[in-house]
Amino acid sequence: MPGWGEAGFWGLLAGSALLIGAVAGFSAQVPRRITASVMAFGAGVLLSAVSFELIAGAHEQAGLLPVAFGTAVGALAYTGANILLARRGARHRKRSGNEQPSEQELPGSGTAIAVGALLDGVPESVVIGASLLGGGKVSLVTVVAVFLSNVPEGLSSAAGMRQAGRSRRWILLLWSAIALASGVSALAGYALLGGSPPAVLATITALAAGAILAMITDTMVPEAFENAHLLVGLITVLGFLVAFAFSSHA
Repeated sequence: MPGWGEAGFWGLLAGSALLIGAVAGFSAQVPRRITASVMAFGAGVLLSAVSFELIAGAHEQAGLLPVAFGTAVGALAYTGANILLARRGARHRKRSGNEQPSEQELPGSGTAIAVGALLDGVPESVVIGASLLGGGKVSLVTVVAVFLSNVPEGLSSAAGMRQAGRSRRWILLLWSAIALASGVSALAGYALLGGSPPAVLATITALAAGAILAMITDTMVPEAFENAHLLVGLITVLGFLVAFAFSSHA
């Protein structure tokens, strides 16, 4: 399989977890405490991948300056875009309760939620594609981390969308499109960054890491803390350690 095809496959595989979670979130009455606990575990897994796969890898590749610059720019870009989307109704896009507004309450909020979901998934997918550059193997730790974090994201978001009165068709089409976009983003990460100098690759990787870190604290942690606050710290650490153990033996 050509490198771009492999990148697209892994990105699509990781993104498909969003659709799996969405089907579960719409079809089943999953208790919010369980959803929140899984979200906390996914956040811990993703934090580990960002720390040991993305930031550490970028630092080893090009040093501190590109990493610091890229991480800061990524966090700023994500936060700025998230603020704009939050004002249009996408602030609670990963919440499983009745926090999400309906289209009647806030026209255009459905589009904002869709764009927000895309904003959350693109940085992760780009990193998956970029990890294949130079003839190397895909970072399985990153793929697994994204997959495990995407399941509760899709589950929680779909449950909240159902509470807001959005249809099954709308929800499934949204997450199918985001899963496809994840594959395309991974392919683009491979195709567009091929041949780039190490400093550029490190900066892009760090930029994605900064966006992911901001996403975790802006959208995943609030849902986890709201419904599992007495255990959220412990569960997040457990997810972090499981991913670290996997990374250290990969």
